[in-house]
Amino acid sequence: MENKRLTRHRKMYSIGVDIGGTFTDIALISTEKKQVFVGKVLTDYQDLARGVMTGIRSVLEQNGIEAASIGRVVHGTTLVTNCLIERRGAKTALIVTQGFGDVLALGRESRYDIYDVDIELPQPLVDRNAIFEVVERMDYKGEVILPLDTKSLQRAIAQIKKLKIDSVAICLLHAYANSHHEKIIADAVIKALPGISLSLSSQVMPDIREYERMSTTCANAYVQPIVKGYLDRLGEALQDLGVHGELCIMSSDGAVLDVATACQFPVRLTESGPAGGAIAAAHLGLASQESHLIAYDMGGTTAKICIIENGEPLKSHQFEFGRVYRFAKGSGLPLQIPVIEMIEIGAGGGSIAGLNEIGMLQIGPQSANASPGPACYGLGGVKPTVTDADLVLGYLSSDSFLGGDMHLHLEKARQAIHHAVAKPLGLSVEEAAYAIHRVVNANMARAAKVHCLEHGKDARRMTLFAYGGAGPVHGFGVAQILGVSQILYPCRAGVMSALGFLVAQPSFEILRGRMENLLEINLARLNALLREMEQEATLVVRKSVGQRPRLQVHREVAIRYEGQSYELYIPVATGVVKDKTLQSIAKDFSLAYSKRYQALAEHDRLESVRWRVRVSGVESMENFSFAMKREKRLLKVKERRLIYVPEKKRYVRCPVYDRYRLPYSALIKGPALIEERESTVYLGSYSRAHLTSNGDLKVIVEKKN
Repeated sequence: MENKRLTRHRKMYSIGVDIGGTFTDIALISTEKKQVFVGKVLTDYQDLARGVMTGIRSVLEQNGIEAASIGRVVHGTTLVTNCLIERRGAKTALIVTQGFGDVLALGRESRYDIYDVDIELPQPLVDRNAIFEVVERMDYKGEVILPLDTKSLQRAIAQIKKLKIDSVAICLLHAYANSHHEKIIADAVIKALPGISLSLSSQVMPDIREYERMSTTCANAYVQPIVKGYLDRLGEALQDLGVHGELCIMSSDGAVLDVATACQFPVRLTESGPAGGAIAAAHLGLASQESHLIAYDMGGTTAKICIIENGEPLKSHQFEFGRVYRFAKGSGLPLQIPVIEMIEIGAGGGSIAGLNEIGMLQIGPQSANASPGPACYGLGGVKPTVTDADLVLGYLSSDSFLGGDMHLHLEKARQAIHHAVAKPLGLSVEEAAYAIHRVVNANMARAAKVHCLEHGKDARRMTLFAYGGAGPVHGFGVAQILGVSQILYPCRAGVMSALGFLVAQPSFEILRGRMENLLEINLARLNALLREMEQEATLVVRKSVGQRPRLQVHREVAIRYEGQSYELYIPVATGVVKDKTLQSIAKDFSLAYSKRYQALAEHDRLESVRWRVRVSGVESMENFSFAMKREKRLLKVKERRLIYVPEKKRYVRCPVYDRYRLPYSALIKGPALIEERESTVYLGSYSRAHLTSNGDLKVIVEKKN
């Protein structure tokens, strides 16, 4: 009994781990939410799990925390994204309905650029010689038209054996309506090839549109063995260290999943890291009474931009990876998964600066990553990056980067910029550095403006929430270009995604494709379906959090007119669906349709396309802040440093403040720098900053005279 009490007493911390392109971020919070500890280590590309463990050990040792006191680990990783983009997943085979072996190659038979005669299309994840057709057929209602032919199935399995396949995707026509044939095939494959990874479209993405369903199922199969192997190694390493708490994984829609579910549906982890930052931005925005934000995350490799509306990140159920052209919709392979909607560009601290084919300055999308890293890291990199430019401009310090744990080499940064940018353009090193800084700000501002316009938002009416290791350095310049008048800089901005993992709620979403006339639906069958979906989602959430939080259920249905290709989502009240419920859904759809398209809407000819159920565990985080507790003190200048001030077109000796020692009463006018361990806030001219009650730095950007 005493040992059990001791174990319970020791498990006082939760830990969040985010693997980024350059750094792996670690964050710990006490279960009472009174202490926060953070750390950063360079990402270990040779062994991601080893890099994670290095970071965890470092934070535990630095703060004198026992491994046994960690009760929960929440992890987000770029592993899935990297596997898909770099095409280094498992050797995968695909089993389809006879006659549908070319679906992946045909796609939507559309061109993302109709004027490009040399258009380059994304290559499917599964080679054509690894796609096998079986004789069977279902209709869209799930009724069997042609029974499954076992001889064709055995021939396909024999061919899969010869190819030495690691993972198999099964995607039959209309399997979303009836999964019987897919399950028979799965049983036969497991019997013939025990231990092989399997992904069924009826489980991964049971929805209409065979191309998107097939692409998503293949992606799941492609990364499944890699993810499972990685999470198994990580789990064992945590156990060896003495961390016996539960391991949870962050999904692309900002939800926390248990390891078993993450291994079954690894495609849902594609954007897990950036999702954590968006969740943290929404949480801290509400704490500062700012519910409409542009969440701007600039790390070492990329920059991500997400809209927060009414305290919630905008979400989507479609995502493209591996785009041939970054901003060309349709130039990538589609994934139909729940995801926080954001735009990502190759503009991070490690983005490489150089001249393009016509001699103009270009930043990214190539990155120096963690190895060899920017020139100033002194790890072998010789190409100039955004970080090198910020160091030359004085916005970063050679001696206080990462709290002094990492020394930056100013002369190496200057040499890299001189050879690759300044000399070819006939500029001084300082002018070239500011050009790099200015161009990357303009690139990010343009991406943010486009993202806002696509969603009908005016960036000028929103608050910029800047985080990530490089976000606070560039937030002011981005805000100026956007015309934003207010910026929020959270405390510990450099590890915001890892902190976001720790405030994210356990949640799981399930959908079922069902095409029926809305007002003619069989209510008994529909209610049974919704109960089944809710029970399945609840089971997943319970595996993540046990019995602690209360559960919240959200339901919606996709409605369209018969013959249309796209739908509108209408909320569905919890409880038993009755005839009057369907009438209410029809009315709500008509109102939504009229508002969206400015056209009269009718109540008849309505078709339900899919039903969606999300179950979430709700835990109160209202008063929780990542900021350090502060004592009453006077505002003191840490040092004065020469930094480049654009308005004066020269270097000016400006004050530098310690973020951790700022009193709440402080009012700081730019130009100035405010340093913390993982990031630095550049406060430009025509601005003033003060601390909010929860420790965030609020900056007012004034218009130039």
